[in-house]
Amino acid sequence: MTAFSDQHLDSPYRGELRILLGAAPGVGKTYAMLNEGRRLLAEGQDVVIGYVETHGRADTKAQIGDLEIVAPRMVVYGTLSMPEMDVERIIQRSPSTVLIDELAHTNAPGSSRSKRYQDVEFIRDQGIDVITTVNVQHLAELQDVIASVTGIEVREAIPDHVLDGATDIQLVDLPVEVLLRRLEQGKIYPQERANQALTSFFKQGNLTALRELALRRTTEGVDDRLALMMLGAQSTNLPTERILVLVSTHDRWSIVLRNAWRLASATRADLLTLTLAPDGEIGRYTAGNLAANDTQHQLAQDLGARVIVASDESGSLQDQAEAISRVVREERITIVVGGIEPGRSRLRFAWQGLDILTELMKRCDGLDVHMVKLPERD
Repeated sequence: MTAFSDQHLDSPYRGELRILLGAAPGVGKTYAMLNEGRRLLAEGQDVVIGYVETHGRADTKAQIGDLEIVAPRMVVYGTLSMPEMDVERIIQRSPSTVLIDELAHTNAPGSSRSKRYQDVEFIRDQGIDVITTVNVQHLAELQDVIASVTGIEVREAIPDHVLDGATDIQLVDLPVEVLLRRLEQGKIYPQERANQALTSFFKQGNLTALRELALRRTTEGVDDRLALMMLGAQSTNLPTERILVLVSTHDRWSIVLRNAWRLASATRADLLTLTLAPDGEIGRYTAGNLAANDTQHQLAQDLGARVIVASDESGSLQDQAEAISRVVREERITIVVGGIEPGRSRLRFAWQGLDILTELMKRCDGLDVHMVKLPERD
């Protein structure tokens, strides 16, 4: 269950979530979603469209066929009137399955929930199955990789717990050459926008990298399920890594956390984050550091990490090292992940500007320490 479930109607069944994961825009996610909806409808299931975005593509629009569309609600914001998915009307209609396009969409101001993935979780809590679409560049866990590969920062992202809670993730893909040809033919964007895309996001190298990321993310879930089936009941007796990430106010600290998340995913480890604060009270931070920690804690929770806040007493080197060591012992941590600020003459944690590495290693036998190089501050 998600954090929203205690606000919803009780249901003996929570809806399944099937995600069609696209390697890039234009590979045919919406087409595939509508095609699957029509197949289920032909089998006698009650299927409706909660939201669809055809982008004016005739072949996609034709796939709607006999599928019922739940009318969107219009949200007025300033001088604009924008259509948004009508969640309440979908729940009142109570189909067995609803098709919902563009999972990473941000709802218009004034909506009951700010993100469409939150709407989807709400709908699932009512016992309705959901089939939805999203592109790999919108996965929160891969944002730093996507930015480094494409040079483009994506504004909308869905937290990783949404994918982790999916019943099934299916890759929708096209060969790069075919996708580029569709773009040049105006089948993805209007011609003027297509020309711009060819020189930015739709570069051949970018598309190749995105396909690889999408394939890896799709197969991760398959590998995990297969491993659990093979291990069976014995899995509860297996030793597990426990990874602790040291939280910094560095403005690119998310790079450290995402690296730790990938390590935790690969080793099936538990992931925790640690923030030290005066007397263990975050509220005693300065306004700037307080805002930074709010952002970091939200990202940690989105990635499924458990957030720990501890007191560093006086804030001295010795007290900080002792506080970290205490958490390492109490939580049975096996790996600590920190950041290295650029331009340092020696290894230093990007954490309160203190060199705690040596002190930490003195106190904790057998502890592995992983360091992630951080870029210059913005």
